Parts: sequence; C-alpha cells; structure tokens
Amino acid sequence: MADSLRFVLMGTGPFAVPSFEAIRQEAAENGDEIARVYVRPLPPVKSRGGPPPQPVREWAESHGLPVEAPASINDTDTIAELVSHQADLLVVCDYGQILKPEALAAARLGGINLHGSLLPAYRGAAPVQRALLSGDEETGVSVIHMTPKLDGGPIVSVRKTPISSEETSGELEVRLSNLGVEATMESVALLRGIPSLDDHGPLGEVQDPAKVSKAPRLSKAEAEIDWTMTGKQIDCLVRGMQPWPIAFTFAQVKDNKPPIRVAIRKVTPVKSEATHVKQPGSVVEHEEFAIACGDGHVVIERLQPAGKKEMSGLDFARGHRLEPGQMLMVGKS
Repeated sequence: MADSLRFVLMGTGPFAVPSFEAIRQEAAENGDEIARVYVRPLPPVKSRGGPPPQPVREWAESHGLPVEAPASINDTDTIAELVSHQADLLVVCDYGQILKPEALAAARLGGINLHGSLLPAYRGAAPVQRALLSGDEETGVSVIHMTPKLDGGPIVSVRKTPISSEETSGELEVRLSNLGVEATMESVALLRGIPSLDDHGPLGEVQDPAKVSKAPRLSKAEAEIDWTMTGKQIDCLVRGMQPWPIAFTFAQVKDNKPPIRVAIRKVTPVKSEATHVKQPGSVVEHEEFAIACGDGHVVIERLQPAGKKEMSGLDFARGHRLEPGQMLMVGKS
C-alpha cells in the first residue's frame, strides 16, 4: 500500500519491547517492513553470570528480525549502512545512544523516541526512578520527534497515569512500557502517509525550556538512607531504588562489632503528631520494627542483611534483641 512504512528500530532494554512488538504485529496488516533492529553491543563479561540480558535483541532474534550492534550509531560506516536501508522512520526507545543529525537524516521522516516521563520533566537515563524519588503523584510517557538534543524534540503523543503509593520503580516501568504502546502507535499513525517533512512542517508541541528537569542515571551512593529525611522521602527512596541499586543503611547491632550493611526492601511511613520526634536512626517503641526519622518513624516491613536472606523487619529485630531507644542506624563513616 502507498502509505506503508519501512522501519528501523533502535533499542536495548525491556522498555522498548511492547512498542516494538506492536509495530511488528501491525506490519503485516499495513504492508510495513522492519529493515533492521539496532541494539547496543554486548559489554565485556565481568562475572560468571555471563553478559547482561538484552531484551530487544532476544525479542528480535525470536522473530527472525535482522540485528545490528555497532559500537557507535554515529560513525561514518554505520550511518552509511543506515542510509542503505532506505527507512521511512526510525523508532528509538531505551537504546542508550544519542543520534546525531546525520543518523536522524538517514530516514525519510527522521525518528521518534518513546520516553518514560511527561516531558520536559525528567530528561535523561532514569526518568521512571526520578519521578518516584521526587514523590510525584503522576507520571506517564511521551513520544517525541527526535532532534540531536537529549529528549528535547517536539512532543507528538502523551499518555498520563497516577503513581501508586506502593509501586516500585520496576513495577512502574513495566506499566509505563505497556502504556507507551498506544502513544507509539498513535505517533506512527500520524506520520503514516506524510510524503516529506518539508511538505508537512513541524510535528508535535515544542517543549517549554522553563519546565525542563534532568534524570541522571542512579548511583549506588544515592541509595543510602539518611534517617533525618521524612518518612515519605524514605519510602520514596526505598521504592525508587528498586530493582537497582536497592536502598540501604548500616545497622550497629553489636557495640563491639562493625555495623552491618542492610538492604531495605519495604517500609511504611508514620508521621508523628507529637511535638518531639525521637532521634533519627533510633529504634522506636512499637508493636513492629520501627526506626525514627525526621518527622516520625518508618516501620521496616522487609529487609535483607548483607550475606543473608530477605526477612521481615520484626524477625531481624527479635534476632538481634533490639530495644526501644537503641541508636541503630548509622552512616558508613
């Protein structure tokens, strides 16, 4: 059919797979073709576990789609290869490389990118996690018509969703990846049938530079809990740091022993109505295992001491015979 599209898909992580699969399924109906799937090259193996998973590569190979993994999408040879595919549209998601103008120009209609936030908020590598860490009540996905500026292109399609009070980053990311299917396919439908961008003019809504915020990649150091934070902030940190790098603290369970590292998996914040808050980091008298924080306390529901299995906070407290008032949580220093 005249308005069929020839795609080049670019992605590596799991966020891209639902939208890529929707494109593949629709291809047969519309006479579309997926010319190539580009993924990041596999990194050197540093452990016995082998290379990290590449969901897009696995998805593409399972459907017999041709896969390429250049070290750089922007080098001269790779761009020449991109041009040779004669693609109408690049669809990019969770890829990990920024495309330069020459790479974007390799497709007739340029490229669209599915991003896991309500742009211009949270541009960068960790938009889902940063929304949770900030305590946002709403997030969503945005599809942009790509420019060389990181996540800075005009917005073509948006879908919004509330953030659950118990949702982790991993759980929210799965929901958003599925929410992104509708936004991606809406964007593809908009571009279908356009003969040339020169004839059509700008696509989408230009992002407001005054509302831009950044979402840099998470670091392990950020995951250490500061017990002077509010209970809500600690809860957001615990949920936002899952599945990686996992929020943690150091517990002084014996006076004559070094503190042990403890991963905190689930907490429930309880704001205090009292005028005096216990010393942050100390054990609070409670029917469950609770630690004082900046505005009350948090009940530690689930935790995992270093080298041990995950357990309930109450089992941890009983096993170490922790007492109310005991100063327990300490900084690494």
